[in-house]
Amino acid sequence: MTKPAALKRHLPTSPFKAPVAPAPKQFAVGDQVTHDVYGLGRVVGVESGVAVLVDFGSAQERILSPYTKMTKL
Repeated sequence: MTKPAALKRHLPTSPFKAPVAPAPKQFAVGDQVTHDVYGLGRVVGVESGVAVLVDFGSAQERILSPYTKMTKL
């Protein structure tokens, strides 16, 4: 059995650029979004960086950050 590869840390003296983390997704009330599971919806509430409340028509769902399955349209 093999162990998964560990992430390498960036050394400050390295001549190569440090990997840049992508900026977290930001949503505002009224944004139209699509979700991989729930489909098309509209943001009706925002809990600053923690979660968003989205109305998908048939149901309202609280989607937690980092919103990997949701994109803004």
